[in-house]
Amino acid sequence: MAATAPVCDFGWKAPDFSLPGVDGRRYTFDDIRGEKGTVVVFICNHCPYVKAIVDRLVRDAKELQAAGIGFVAISSNDAEQYPQDSFDKMKEFAAEHGFTFPYLYDEDQTVARRYGAVCTPDFFGFNANDELQYRGRLDSSGKEPAAPDARRELYEAMMQVAETGKGPEEQTPSMGCSIKWKPENWGRGC
Repeated sequence: MAATAPVCDFGWKAPDFSLPGVDGRRYTFDDIRGEKGTVVVFICNHCPYVKAIVDRLVRDAKELQAAGIGFVAISSNDAEQYPQDSFDKMKEFAAEHGFTFPYLYDEDQTVARRYGAVCTPDFFGFNANDELQYRGRLDSSGKEPAAPDARRELYEAMMQVAETGKGPEEQTPSMGCSIKWKPENWGRGC
C-alpha cells in the first residue's frame, strides 16, 4: 500500500538510536553524523519504490558523504511477515548494491516510531545542529526509471543545508510502500 510522508517539520531534533548494522557493528546517531549534516533514510529490500531508486540513492549518498554529510539507511519492516526484509537479506541487499553507508536493522520498530517514518523510502535530512531541514524525496521518479533530466532533489537540498544550514522551503514529500508494522505496533507508527 502506497503512503506519502508528511511535510518537513523544520527544526525538529534528530532522535538518537543504537542499532545493529549489516557490517556487524552497532551505530548511534553520533556515529553517522556528518560535519555538515546528516541523512537518515528508512528503506527496505522488497519495496518497488526502493528498488527503483537504489542505484541513484547509492550515487547520491556517496557524493553527499564526500561533501561532509553523514548518511544511514534503516530498515524497520516486520521481517516475520516480510521475510525478504530479514537481517540476512539486508546484508545481501547492501552488498549487491554497493552501499557506502551503514544499513541498520530496527527490529522492534522503536526508531521508526520515534522518527515518525511512514513509508519506504522516507528521507530525513538534518543540518549540522541535528535540526530537520528536509523531508522530501530523492527525485520525481517514484517507482519508475528516472528521466535523464530528473532533478536530484535530496542531493540539491542537502548541499543547500551543508552550505546554509537551511533546507528549501518548497519540498515534495516522498512516496513509497507503507512501513510494515508488527501487529503490536500497528497504529502506534507516527
